Amino acid sequence: MEQDVLGPPYERQTIDLGADDEGAVVATLVRRRAERPTGRAVLYVHGYVDYFFQTHVADFFAARGWDFYALDLRKYGRSLLPHQTPNFCRDLADYFPELDTAAKIIRNDDGHDTLLTMGHSTGGLIISLWAHARRSAGLVDGLVLNSPFFDINAPWLVRRPLAAAVARLGRRAPHRILPFGLNTVYGESLHADHRGDWTYDLSWKPLGGFPVRIGWLNAIRTAQRQLHAGLDIPVPVLVACSTRSFKGTRWHDSAALADAVLDVEHMVRWAPRLGRHVTLARFDGGIHDLTLSGSAVRERVFAEVGRWAEAFLGAGPTEAGPTTPTPRQAVVPGGRSPADESEPASAG
Repeated sequence: MEQDVLGPPYERQTIDLGADDEGAVVATLVRRRAERPTGRAVLYVHGYVDYFFQTHVADFFAARGWDFYALDLRKYGRSLLPHQTPNFCRDLADYFPELDTAAKIIRNDDGHDTLLTMGHSTGGLIISLWAHARRSAGLVDGLVLNSPFFDINAPWLVRRPLAAAVARLGRRAPHRILPFGLNTVYGESLHADHRGDWTYDLSWKPLGGFPVRIGWLNAIRTAQRQLHAGLDIPVPVLVACSTRSFKGTRWHDSAALADAVLDVEHMVRWAPRLGRHVTLARFDGGIHDLTLSGSAVRERVFAEVGRWAEAFLGAGPTEAGPTTPTPRQAVVPGGRSPADESEPASAG
């Protein structure tokens, strides 16, 4: 391990992944140790056009005795090399080798007996497929999915022909840039130079993202179809999202109180397809990355993650924040959670 760009107490380790058609490939594992370790660890996986910078998330877990790890996937953030297409892949299973290696380092090399994996947006989709594929290996003990990318944010009549076109072109011209991409509304809501509170590297996480390429979108659609058909994740899963989405392409103050990237109802609809033990929690005023929401929402999110981990991973007692209100919605298919004090949501 060497010192990370975040400075002490963050360290990083480069994972050599060989080469692909663009050349050398690496991933980067960032570590922050707890002052009073408990044998528990968190592995955090970022979303699309993203990398790990959310040190307050690490603070939350470290204060509770969890060693915190974050993985910058290949071609993202710390792992993006000059010869590479940013954030590009042809298959989400391409990320499984760095996830396997990270889990080995955390469990075998660093000696942790409990591993919670936390994924945001595209990262939530990736770790869901990985946990399903590795379900007999006992690598993870639970998943927390922060606004996972379970479906394309477009009407059904658009998604269906789009999926067919993507399937045809994705194999023939994977690097072709699509004529649409991300707008800047979400980025504006985050960065301190615009309308937000957070400071991060805009070369790794630009406001308008990187160009969306047909091969990447084909990989996403293929993975989402697998999820929609049903996964078999054998460990408890917490799916967390906002209560509403923002649909505009230009700034409005309501974008700071909603998911301005994905349709939250897709997350609600597909959450039960993850496995046999899924809890759904929704947070009024939450944005796409719930951990970057306003302070009151963040407090509720962390309180619920702590209660859920205590209930289902035996990870308590956790430290309570100033308040510990219940989530806006929660449901466990087949039964109510011991930590669930709210009305069940409907998940189709």
